[in-house]
Amino acid sequence: MKILFIGDIVGKPGRRIVKERTADFAQQEGVDLVVANCENAAAGFGITPSLAEELLPVGIDVLTTGNHVWDKKEILGYLDSQPRLLRPANYPEGAPGSGLYVGTTAHGIRYAVLNLQGRVYMPGIDCPFRKVDALLSSLDPEIKIRFIDFHAEVTSEKIAFGWYVDGRVSAIVGTHTHVPTADERILPGGTAYLTDVGMTGPYDSVIGMEKEASIARFVSAIPERFEPARADVRFSSVIIEVDEATGAATSIERKVLT
Repeated sequence: MKILFIGDIVGKPGRRIVKERTADFAQQEGVDLVVANCENAAAGFGITPSLAEELLPVGIDVLTTGNHVWDKKEILGYLDSQPRLLRPANYPEGAPGSGLYVGTTAHGIRYAVLNLQGRVYMPGIDCPFRKVDALLSSLDPEIKIRFIDFHAEVTSEKIAFGWYVDGRVSAIVGTHTHVPTADERILPGGTAYLTDVGMTGPYDSVIGMEKEASIARFVSAIPERFEPARADVRFSSVIIEVDEATGAATSIERKVLT
């Protein structure tokens, strides 16, 4: 079985390339499950119900998010009605939505997608390590395919989390920094790992935003209005092959489309 994970979709440029390339690319690669992080899809900050409904039909099975999930307030009522749009599971009890989705592929393979968020330099929420223990223990043991989007800032927390879940999930891929890393590997327990898949959006930018405003903010320390950039749009993703019988990963490969 093959899983395609698409990195943080940034603004209209990111949405456009996802809509143009996802279905054909997934078919070409023989992908069974497509997951994408969409927390920056709405002009770089958050996701709206209409944009979620725009992205899901292009071949995406599950949408994940992160700390920007709450930026567009109209999403609050939508999260409970659309189980295929996840928010980090370790937000406090009572938050709208869920951080776990269990589904079945077109070929009848059951899978689980988990969305968790780190705490270092991020909002103060519940422990992702303890939360993932609870989520994994709640799953039917027969569900072997288990994928995690771990949305976190620092590499050390992501790497520690990868070692923590090694052997218990098929793959863990990091999001949030928008900067792709080159450390993909399969951990000893059979879990595919990548610190950050990078963003799907304009790379002629500062993590997706126009360069001029970003530079001005660093130089002057005065807040600037950020707008998504437009040039050098890339589709950053990773494809993970998993043994259906055991849930262990057999390969992981970064894929970038332009």
